[in-house]
Amino acid sequence: MRQPVRQWDGAVRARTRLLANEAPVHPSLASRYHGPSPMYLVHFSFRREGICLASPARVTRLALLVLTLACHATSAVAQKAPAPEPRLNQPGKDVQWVPTPAALVDKMLDLAQVTRDDRFVDLGSGDGVLVIAAAKRGAKAKGIEYDRGLVELSKQRAADAGVGDKTRFVRGDIFKTDFSDATVVTTFLLPSMNLRLRPTFLAMKPGTRIVANTFAIGDWEPEQTVTLEDPCERWCKAMLWIVPAHVGGVWLTPRGDLTVTQKFQFFSGTLGRDPIENGRLHGEEISFTAGGVSYQGRVEDDRMRVNAIVDGKPVTWTARPAPTSRR
Repeated sequence: MRQPVRQWDGAVRARTRLLANEAPVHPSLASRYHGPSPMYLVHFSFRREGICLASPARVTRLALLVLTLACHATSAVAQKAPAPEPRLNQPGKDVQWVPTPAALVDKMLDLAQVTRDDRFVDLGSGDGVLVIAAAKRGAKAKGIEYDRGLVELSKQRAADAGVGDKTRFVRGDIFKTDFSDATVVTTFLLPSMNLRLRPTFLAMKPGTRIVANTFAIGDWEPEQTVTLEDPCERWCKAMLWIVPAHVGGVWLTPRGDLTVTQKFQFFSGTLGRDPIENGRLHGEEISFTAGGVSYQGRVEDDRMRVNAIVDGKPVTWTARPAPTSRR
C-alpha cells in the first residue's frame, strides 16, 4: 500500500480552469513541482479525511479526465439524433399515419382563408405539414398529436422551415385537449372520429372554420367542397364547415314571436303567423324570408339585429330570446 503524502491528503473538491501552456503553477505546488507548466491547473480545497493523491501529475491527469467526460456529455446532448421518419400506414392511437398530398394542403388552407390573424389547430397533426404551411401564411399554428415521435419530428421540420417560433406541437389526445380558442381547425380523421368531435366543433365560437380531408362530419352539410384534379388518386377532397350561431328557440320581436327550429346552419319556423323560408346561418350572419319580406342580420350572444325592406322602406329591429326559451 502506498503511504499517504501529507501535502496531498484530504478529500478533494475540485473545479477546473483551462489555462495557457505557460500558466503559473499554484503557489502551494511551486516548491514541489518543477516540471513543465500544466495545460490544466486544478485548484483544491482540502479537508483531512485520509485520502491521498500521490503527485501533481496525477492531479493534472484527473482534471483532463473530468473535462473529457464533460465534453463528451455536452456533445451528446448537442448532437441529438433526428426523429425517425414515419412509415406509410404507421399505426397510431386511433388512426394510421397517411400523408396529406401537398396540393391538398394548399387547398385546405385556401378553403379556410387562413391569414396572419388566425389561430390555427390541426387535430392529429402527424408530421406537421399543415401546421407548418399555416405558419408560413402568418397564422399562429398548433398541432395536437398523440405520437411522441411525430411530435419531435414536427418540431424539427418546423425549425428547418424557419417557422419554429410560429408553431407549437403538443402531445395530447384530441378528444381531451382544449382547442376552443382556435379560429381554424383542420382534420384528417375517420368519419366516426369527426362525428365524435362534432359537439365540440358546434360549441366553438360562431364563425370558426372547420376543414376536413376526405371524410365528412356526419350529416352536417359542408359549406363548400373542392376536389383536386387528376392525377390525384386518393385523399383528393377537402370540405369546409363554418360554425353557426345558436338561434333555436323563441325570440321576441316587434313583428311577433320568432320561433326557430335549427339544424346546423339551416333553420325553419315562424315569424308571427308567417312561416320562415330559406332560413340560413353563416357564422353569426342570419338570413330568412317571412311574409314575402327578406331579412338579413347578425346574431351576437343573446341579441339578433335584423334589417329588411318593407313597403319600400328600410326597417331595422332587434330580437331577444324569450325568458322561457332555451337555445
